[in-house]
Amino acid sequence: MTRSSVAFEGTKREQKAVARKVARSVKTSSGKLDRSAGKRRTTTIIVTGILVIVAVYFLVPVYWVVVAATKSSQDLFGTFGFWFAPKISLWSNLHDVLTYDGGIFVRWLLNSVLYAGVGALVATYLAAAGGYALAKYEFKGRNLVFGTILGGVLVPGTATALPLFLLFSQLHLANTYWSVLLPSIVSPFGLFLCRIYAQATVDTSLMEAARLDGASELRIFHTLGLRILSPALVTVFLFQLVGIWNNYFLPLVMLSDPKKFPVTLGLNNWLSQVDRLPEFYQLTTGGVLLSIIPLGIAMVVLQRFWRGGLTEGSVK
Repeated sequence: MTRSSVAFEGTKREQKAVARKVARSVKTSSGKLDRSAGKRRTTTIIVTGILVIVAVYFLVPVYWVVVAATKSSQDLFGTFGFWFAPKISLWSNLHDVLTYDGGIFVRWLLNSVLYAGVGALVATYLAAAGGYALAKYEFKGRNLVFGTILGGVLVPGTATALPLFLLFSQLHLANTYWSVLLPSIVSPFGLFLCRIYAQATVDTSLMEAARLDGASELRIFHTLGLRILSPALVTVFLFQLVGIWNNYFLPLVMLSDPKKFPVTLGLNNWLSQVDRLPEFYQLTTGGVLLSIIPLGIAMVVLQRFWRGGLTEGSVK
């Protein structure tokens, strides 16, 4: 055995001895390791309190919607708002929502599924393609293109709604499904996220190996790039899905045919009639309850992928 190996073995023994001393020093009287190092009771209480306040802030409106959907229009104003009425009218309210005006609410709900589902899917694919190209290919003006697209994040959607309406009017696309779908397939934030994620996860050597095997650039993107980017793609899809589903101003500007309304615009149309027809209160509250169910299902199904996409690469 050489001197260097003897010295190395001695160093390892010293490191193990130090580790054992540290482990013994953090043991409690019961013989278990003390895992509370670095944690203060005051900090824990403050953080827990903040999380409880945030949870209440987001859950109270949902709870109110559930309670209000079980009441008739009379009970909605004659009973305590945050508790159920003596008579539960949930199923009759939902039946009225689904059957009113020939089932127009179902049409609105399907329109929202079309706008949000197709728009989010296409926007995610385009964001993945653009982000992948900007991250893995060198070409002149790449940073300028990325900066220009990223500037779209700073522009609110309400600022572009009127110019888009004038443009679609010239193209005879106003008051059509395309007038809502086409603006929804662009996601500057999604492209930004996909570019950052592709830079961190897509290995250039893997792409070179695929090229040596004769794979085309499109095949490399679809077989390797999309699979590696899948956590980020789920994140982009969920953000875009929620954004399109809750979008109100763009359909308001673009659409005039009630049969093409999304659920947000349709419910606002019902709400505007409550002054002359009070029964629209229960129709609106029941419709709001039904409208949040698809988003809740999407969140439950995609949350594990979303969480993994946001934290991927944080620990190596």
